[in-house]
Amino acid sequence: MANKATSSSSSQPEAADDETQDWILGAGSGWVEARTSCDHLNSLSSDLVHLPNPYTPCSRCENPVENWLCLCCKEVLCSRFVNRHMLMHHQQTGHCLALSYSDLSVWCFCCEAYLDAQIILQLRPVHQAAYILKFGEAPPLPQL
Repeated sequence: MANKATSSSSSQPEAADDETQDWILGAGSGWVEARTSCDHLNSLSSDLVHLPNPYTPCSRCENPVENWLCLCCKEVLCSRFVNRHMLMHHQQTGHCLALSYSDLSVWCFCCEAYLDAQIILQLRPVHQAAYILKFGEAPPLPQL
């Protein structure tokens, strides 16, 4: 075993800054496989066909891009890479399912995972409605 030398130049960092924290939380990661099930689907809004426009700004800071739709109450809030309003919404309300208006991915804050909105039957209608609002046409059939 080698002895570890200690010096002021090799001291431990006090706390991670915001940029490091974002990387740790996933900003620096690559492709991940979406889950095909989730125990939190019972919290979905009963009306996920009538959605706010994908270009709706964040309801708290009016940010026009990188916004998410809460799939429990349908509030539109900005991402953790903007002002973190969707993350704060989850922390304050417990609403854990959200759809990204950027790429139409679905995230479960409780599972800390993306969900496959084309495979999970309860998520298919919201994915299709958001796709039509964003692109003006129905989404292609999923590749199974």
